[in-house]
Amino acid sequence: MALRHISSLALMAMLALYLAGAAGSASAAIEVRTFDDPVMEQRFDDLSATLRCPKCENQAIGDSNSPIAADMRERVYQQLQEGRSDKEIIDFMVQRFGDYVLYNPRLEGRTLLLWGLPGALILVGALVVAVLVRSRRNMRAAELSDEERRRLDALIGADDMAGERHSHKEGK
Repeated sequence: MALRHISSLALMAMLALYLAGAAGSASAAIEVRTFDDPVMEQRFDDLSATLRCPKCENQAIGDSNSPIAADMRERVYQQLQEGRSDKEIIDFMVQRFGDYVLYNPRLEGRTLLLWGLPGALILVGALVVAVLVRSRRNMRAAELSDEERRRLDALIGADDMAGERHSHKEGK
């Protein structure tokens, strides 16, 4: 009984150490920046969320633990402290790392297809649907030839006569 109690205490102690270590490593991964101005801090957070880590897969530099993301955050922090505008900081990052660092590519001549293609595809799809609906509305049933009409009348007449015979037999 005492051995069982000691083993459960040891297990709980190991779990507490593991959780403390995990919490410590998570908090140590991304450094904390101090700002005197809350607006500057918000700008830093916005820029860190806007810029993509070039090494990580679809992760903002503010969320990444990679060394390059830490360097980028440091560069953003320094440039904010130097009084640069958000556009200047973003331009610097694009110049250094390419357009990949932007989650939302800029609207330029070479990105026009990227921005315009979804709208163009929706427009083309709507046109195709409109043409199909209109053509079905205009579609008329083909007129029957005289031979087909006589044959149809004969079939309908034969069904009517068969129906009358059937009703007479039941009427007896």
